[in-house]
Amino acid sequence: MNDDAAIHTAGLRKVFGHLAAVEGLDLTVGRGEVFGLLGPNGSGKTTTIRMLTGLVTPTNGRATVDGVDVTEAPEVVRRRIGYMSQRFGLYDDLTVTENIRFYASIYGLRGEVRTRRLEELAAELGFGERLHQMAGTLSNGWKQRLALACATAHRPSVLFLDEPTAGVDPAARRQFWELIHGYARQGITILVTTHYMDEAERCGRLAFLSRGHLIAVGTAEEVRRQFGQPSIEDVFIELQRRDEGVVV
Repeated sequence: MNDDAAIHTAGLRKVFGHLAAVEGLDLTVGRGEVFGLLGPNGSGKTTTIRMLTGLVTPTNGRATVDGVDVTEAPEVVRRRIGYMSQRFGLYDDLTVTENIRFYASIYGLRGEVRTRRLEELAAELGFGERLHQMAGTLSNGWKQRLALACATAHRPSVLFLDEPTAGVDPAARRQFWELIHGYARQGITILVTTHYMDEAERCGRLAFLSRGHLIAVGTAEEVRRQFGQPSIEDVFIELQRRDEGVVV
């Protein structure tokens, strides 16, 4: 295994019954990289993330995150990563501050260390007067910003974002991606899934999955060239047609 990489998989496989959700995945993500994992629904993206975060045990193969084997030490992996998704578990009846404090406490932050981290996150993410607002009353864009704060409260080395901007307006999505690239500049590795192709173009490299198989890895330009398509959106459409059994 390549322990110098932030994420590394070798022959990673997950089978549910007779269905191979992920099949023989070989992938390496460098430290500080913004890496996009793309593919149609059912292509294996979420299953891959669930294996890498230690939530699902692989059927075969190996994977390390931040140098830790996800099968041998899933609890260690979970302490080193941040994770958020479209359905991140915020508490609507708690304020912004209370939500962040709760998740910071789960990750072991206490006392002055936790207080300083709350102040840093409030400044980084621009919560201002919203710190005392109930999470349930926030707009979708601010809810996702709060979810990001909760996911990064403990300064993770690797951040997993599973369709983090679904349902968020374009302006909020742009602001969210500015935050993502800011974290990458701090050395945090980010693996993101998205159905927005403009967001895919903002990743340093992309990996495309189709029916559990890795079929392309590279920069957006390299992937477009491999498929002979003018845009990443056209690549995505072609994959959807393939998965649906449509001849292209």
